[in-house]
Amino acid sequence: MNTPRKKIYFISDAHLGARFHEDPRKIEKKLVRWLDFVKKDASAIFMLGDMFDYWYEYKYVVPKGFTRFLGKLAELSDEGIEIHIFTGNHDVWIFDYLPEEIGAVVHRDVLTIDLLGKRFFLGHGDEIDYRSWSFRLLRKLFRNKFCQWLYAGIHPRWTFGFALGWSLSSRKKGLKKNEEVEYEGEAAEYMVQFAKKYLITHPDINFFIFGHRHIMLDLMLTKTSRLLIAGDWMKLFSYIEWDGKELSLNQFEVEE
Repeated sequence: MNTPRKKIYFISDAHLGARFHEDPRKIEKKLVRWLDFVKKDASAIFMLGDMFDYWYEYKYVVPKGFTRFLGKLAELSDEGIEIHIFTGNHDVWIFDYLPEEIGAVVHRDVLTIDLLGKRFFLGHGDEIDYRSWSFRLLRKLFRNKFCQWLYAGIHPRWTFGFALGWSLSSRKKGLKKNEEVEYEGEAAEYMVQFAKKYLITHPDINFFIFGHRHIMLDLMLTKTSRLLIAGDWMKLFSYIEWDGKELSLNQFEVEE
């Protein structure tokens, strides 16, 4: 007897293809094992951005690699599981390849959606980050269609190497500062501050879920609203599970 597919899963920040992964293939295989683990009861999977460390689609060229991951997504989609992919700040240039090849639904901004009787506010997390003017400027440039057209005129041999090198350099700087693993409390966490302010005009939001920060956080905001940050698939291997009654933040194969 088949298990009814009722659960909804959320995951973020695998950064597949990143040069800072000690064993990129191991990360991909573990992610595929997780997809096999959840497919028995999943009705939908929401991937909240930066699943790829870099992604750019030319008209006839897409990044090589990720064969196991993309094949598994296609398999799950063919079985009727909804695949939702949010663009993050690393894979903002996902266009029509994944919708056409695997049937994924691509989200380029935050999404408010009702799931199994509760209202969710979903996003990668960079969409609501207004702390740094330089970050806001880069985000605007990356999403500008004219800039994307200019970038597409550069040969992939140059763009792919440049982007992956930039990502590696940025990650090394972050590791030195220990930026992506610290939670310094509600007052210092911009996602928490955003959610609290948003609830003033939208008190019907039950759950805010973000990625981007590479931390695991489950915080009650009010009696009827919680905020969760989904962690990552670099070190934490974390995911969020919703069955209509309970929302939980978990880790997969922790003691591997």
